[in-house]
Amino acid sequence: MIQIENLRKQYGKMEALKGLSLEIGKGQVFGFVGPNGAGKSTTMLILATLLEPTSGKAYVGGFDVVKQPREVRKLIGYMPDFFGVYDNVTADEYLDFYASNYDIPAAERREIIPKLLELVSLSHKRDAYVDSLSRGMKQRLGLARSLVHNPEVLILDEPASGLDPRARIELREILKELREMGKTILISSHILPELAEMCDVIGVIEGGEMVATGSVEEINARMQGQKLLKLRLLDRWDEAARLLRQMPLLTSVTREGNTLVAGFTGTDDEQVELLQRLVEAGLPLASFGEAEGNLEEIFLEITKGVGS
Repeated sequence: MIQIENLRKQYGKMEALKGLSLEIGKGQVFGFVGPNGAGKSTTMLILATLLEPTSGKAYVGGFDVVKQPREVRKLIGYMPDFFGVYDNVTADEYLDFYASNYDIPAAERREIIPKLLELVSLSHKRDAYVDSLSRGMKQRLGLARSLVHNPEVLILDEPASGLDPRARIELREILKELREMGKTILISSHILPELAEMCDVIGVIEGGEMVATGSVEEINARMQGQKLLKLRLLDRWDEAARLLRQMPLLTSVTREGNTLVAGFTGTDDEQVELLQRLVEAGLPLASFGEAEGNLEEIFLEITKGVGS
């Protein structure tokens, strides 16, 4: 449904995309993971026909995004990371305005809009002014806006950015419904760790290049059998990190608050020995165990944090 071939985009001397190639099948949910400035938004803008590439090709539904932008726009629903709202316009009027831009007749709009508001759990806010809505509600309304013409493809640029945990859960449930409807979805960044179970394929992009593509399991396998260990300490984190970095079986050590996360390549017996050494050192360990590989940890391991 989406094909990208050797896509490049240059801003002056800065190259945002460096020969990016990608293919997303019809009905797939593709997770786009990468740090700020990696090239995610640039790729999405090109697919949304809002930015022309320096070179390379991109197709949506078989249509060239540069040569056939009108056909592409009929197929896609694009939701940017930030979008404006209008003062003194209700949620109902907001959606009606955008639906009219797609030449949807008034009678059809009156049927479509209540269904969209129900889908995004905003039926009770139909007559509320858009600028009075919370950020989470505005995000859901923006998603409804991208669905007014029933597109086959959704391009969602960091839709969970800035949302509180409850709003993220609500958005996740909506996306699950859209997946069940057969929509092809390209979704980027921070919501992905919470959506690992619904992404058919993920791609890790860094510095304008795709560094890994595949299912969560396939990308996890690229960690070459490493285990991620999590050590929660009450104190002496720097001392513990120095000790761990001296051990040959540990490939990386990072601190997250009062927890150290370490890549470990040893056996179970060697893991027991590692724990014994930490205890013998008198470190105040509150917990010690293997971390379940999630997308954030996989991403950090693959990219080693370069460019973040």
